[in-house]
This record gives sequence, C-alpha cells and structure tokens, in this order.
Amino acid sequence: MTTTWRIGTRGSALALWQATTVKARLESMGVAPCEIVVIKTDGDRLQDAPLSDVGGKRLFVKEIEDALLEGEIDLAVHSSKDMAVVLPGGLHIAGVLPRADPRDAVVLPETSGLVDATLAQLSEVLGATPRIGTSSVRRVAQLHRQFPGAEFLPVRGNVDTRLRKLDGGDYDALVLAAAGLQRLERGARISGYLPVEACIPAPGQGIVAIECREDAEEITQTLVAMSDRAADLALRAERALVAAVGGGCQLPLGAHCRHTADGGLELIACVTSLESEHEVRALGFGEAEDPEGLGERVAERLLADGAGAILDAVREYDGPLPAQD
Repeated sequence: MTTTWRIGTRGSALALWQATTVKARLESMGVAPCEIVVIKTDGDRLQDAPLSDVGGKRLFVKEIEDALLEGEIDLAVHSSKDMAVVLPGGLHIAGVLPRADPRDAVVLPETSGLVDATLAQLSEVLGATPRIGTSSVRRVAQLHRQFPGAEFLPVRGNVDTRLRKLDGGDYDALVLAAAGLQRLERGARISGYLPVEACIPAPGQGIVAIECREDAEEITQTLVAMSDRAADLALRAERALVAAVGGGCQLPLGAHCRHTADGGLELIACVTSLESEHEVRALGFGEAEDPEGLGERVAERLLADGAGAILDAVREYDGPLPAQD
C-alpha cells in the first residue's frame, strides 16, 4: 500500500465537502498525507437525462468503486443513499461520519422570505397546484398525499444549479435533502422541514459512507476506529431493510432508524404507491446489538401488509420515473 492514502470522490461541491471532511478526520488521527482523487462518473456526465433512463443512482458510484477495486484509490467517500445494498465483491463500508439532519426540506424562491414554516403554512403558500421540483420517486409518492394538486417535475444538477432554476421561475418549490443544504452552507434557503412522519427519508439519507477493499486491513481498522457508532447502526438497519424487500434505487421506499432513550433502536419505514393513495407503513423496535435483524423484521411487516404488490407494480411500470433521490 502507498504511504499516501488516496480518497476517491465525485467532483461536486457536496462530494468534495464529504471527502475533505474525511481527509481532515484521518489526518487528525495521524494518517497523513491523504490525497483527494476526483473521479467523474456517468451520473455526472449525463446531467440532462433522467436517472431512470440511464441506469439509476449507481451511476454516481460505479466508476469510483471500479477504481477502488483496481487499486487506483485506497478508499472512497459516498453519500450512503447512492450505494447499492449489495456491494461489489471485495468491497465493504468500513466507516461512516455522524449523521446530519435526515429530513427533507422545502425550499421556496428566495423572494418568499419564508423560514421555519410548518407543513400547513407551506401548503397555504404554495396553493392548490404548485410546481414542485424533485428527482425522487420516494418523495413524489409520499408528497402526493400532502400536496394532492401538485405537479411534480424532475430536476437535475448540483444544489446551486437547482436553486438558480427555482429562483428563475422554473418551479414554485424544491424538495431537497436538508443535510446537503446545510453542509454547503445553504441552510438559510430552507423554508421549512418535512417531519419524518410526513415524508420518511431515503434509507441512509444524511450519512456519509466510507468504502474500502476488504483486504485493506490497516485502512479498515482506521475507518472502524473513526466511525460514528450511532450512524453506523442506523445505516445497517436501513440497508438491511432495503435488501430484505428487494429494493433498488428507483422505488418509493422510505426508511429511518433512530435511537431510543433506553439505548435501543426504532425503525420506521414505508412503501407508497405511485398511482393511488395506498401506502404501507411499519414500525419496529430492536436492540443496538442487532440492527440488521431489526431491518429484516420491519421489512417482513411491510411485505406482510402488502408492500410487495406495490413494489412489484413499480418494477413493472413502463412510464417515466424520476430516480430515487
């Protein structure tokens, strides 16, 4: 292994924030020097095409994982919700950063001046038929219940590009992950937060994952030592649930795990129909020692209550779909 640890990342502002944060943490532990290697992915190249038309979210990680497997980089930093639940052979998630705010946020045009708005206030300001920009099947499926007359429009590009489109009049509102806005110091643009119960986040939302080769023992040990335990347990529960329902990157699936006052775990999840009001939700509790077991149990409840039929319908649907997030 080289003396310099090469950190692979996409080149977007948010991806570079994530990689730079990991680099600083590693170097503070005495791992130095670290080098950031920017890798352009197909997801970055195909900015104008809906992700559902070009292969889904894994386009944002495939080239980076290939570079990791080929030894061109030593570790990779990702938004965990971009990662497939089944990783390429020989790779694993060895560490995670502390979870940022997992909620979705509503952003109105800069001229609105609205901040800290409740869901009811947002609904009133947006009116009966707002144009809402989001590139997420999950959000569209859940928010149809909150904004029944809304027109949901796809939006691609980095955060600043999306905000420019909003302020330019292309949309009446955007729905984005709060974590990305906050990390890029755009939190002041958030008009209101969607409560987890109103719009259950994407599995892994707000968690930065660090991936490396399974045979890289020193790197693995270092990443395990720097990993945030609370975020790690939540991510393991949420990814286990996705795996158990056979989920992918283009499904209307939300899952969020949080810690309870007694040291246990609580996992809430939902699967929502794209074409009706049908939604299946499940809530489960478990021990911190077995997050995967909790995820599997909650998945079983979803499937037992009819989530499988909704997911099968989405998989067979031949109309246009936005990507998961």
